[in-house]
Amino acid sequence: MPPTETFRIPRHRRHVPDARQRVRKTLADWGVTGRLADSVTLLANELVTNAVTHCRVSDARVEVTLTLHGTELVLEVADPDRDRLPRLRHSGPDEEGGRGLALVAALADAWGCRQEPYTKRVWARFSPAEAETDVAARERVPAAP
Repeated sequence: MPPTETFRIPRHRRHVPDARQRVRKTLADWGVTGRLADSVTLLANELVTNAVTHCRVSDARVEVTLTLHGTELVLEVADPDRDRLPRLRHSGPDEEGGRGLALVAALADAWGCRQEPYTKRVWARFSPAEAETDVAARERVPAAP
């Protein structure tokens, strides 16, 4: 089984830094460092911020999942507002927001979203040509079948 870390935060802006710190710590524990860790952490911040900002379900919790499978890393952010799917926008220079998904598209190798029975899940996949994980971390993780 690939290592996976899942946690939930309340749907409130004040918890976004907690999610960012938890992602950063998980990546460090797995030996993921450098630009890859920076990109994943930044996109986690963007996707969690989008979820807490746009989810219309009261008392909702936002779920963050990280999965490391060999050299591929997947970040997923889910919330229970399954009918409001994210859209990539082209924001003007004077607009304050609307650039989060453009950033996701620029930094991830692939991204998308899917509707599940009770949630929507936005995901970003990172598969760098040369994984930035330390050798010790890879030795602790069994190879996928």
